[in-house]
Amino acid sequence: MFPRCPPTIGLENAGKEETSLNQNQFDFIMKTIASMFPDAHCELNHRNSFELAIAVMLSAQCTDALVNRVTPALFHKYHEPEDYLAVSIEELQQDIRSIGLYRNKAKHIRQMCQMLIENYGGVLPNTRDELIKLPGIGRKTANVIVSVAFGEPALAVDTHVERVTKRLGICRWKDSVLEVEKTLMRRLPREEWSQTHHRLIFFGRYHCKAQNPNCPECPLLDLCREGKKRMKRGGREFGNVISES
Repeated sequence: MFPRCPPTIGLENAGKEETSLNQNQFDFIMKTIASMFPDAHCELNHRNSFELAIAVMLSAQCTDALVNRVTPALFHKYHEPEDYLAVSIEELQQDIRSIGLYRNKAKHIRQMCQMLIENYGGVLPNTRDELIKLPGIGRKTANVIVSVAFGEPALAVDTHVERVTKRLGICRWKDSVLEVEKTLMRRLPREEWSQTHHRLIFFGRYHCKAQNPNCPECPLLDLCREGKKRMKRGGREFGNVISES
C-alpha cells in the first residue's frame, strides 16, 4: 500500500523548466520510492574498497550486470594494485574487453594503481577529496566509494538518478549532475543520502526506465511531469528523455 499522493498544487506548469515541488510532495516521492525499494543496495560485486573502485570505474557507460560478469575472473587474477601493473596493458585490455571503452578503462586502472603505490602505500584513500585525485575517479565514483565502502553519507548521481529527478520535477532539465547532487543534499537529511541514492537507482533501473518507464502503474504519476505527457501521448517517445549511457 503506497502513501496517499499529496495535492498537485503548483504543478500546472509541470512541463516547464522551473521545478515546482513543495517539501510535502518531495517527501511523498521519497517515501514512495523507499516503500517500493526498501532494500536497494549497490549491485556491483566486490569484496573490499579496492575492488569496488575497480568495479565502479568499469561501470561507466556500462551496466552493473555486465561488469559483474567480468569481475569474478578479473578479481581472481588481480588482488592488489601491483597485480595490475605486473601485466601488459594489452593483457588487461583483453581481460575487460567485453566492457565498453575497455582501452581507456584499462589505462585509467593502471594509472590509478601506479598512483596508489607511489602516493598512498598501495591503499585506497577513504575521503572524496583524495579519491578524486586518482586517475579515472570522478566525483560520482568517489561518492559511491565513500558511501558503500566507508559508510560516509554521500549522493552519487548516475544516469538513473539524473533521469528520475528530472522526470519527477525535483530538478530542472538543464541542471548539471552537480546541481542535481546539491539539490538532493539540500532537501534530504544527511543520514538519508546514501540509502536514497540506492533507492533512486533502483527506481530508475527497474521502474522508471529510460525507454519504457512503467507509467501506467506508477504511484508517482500524479506528480510526474514526464509520466503525464507519456500517458497523454499514448506512451510515444518525446523530447527531454535522459537516455541510458
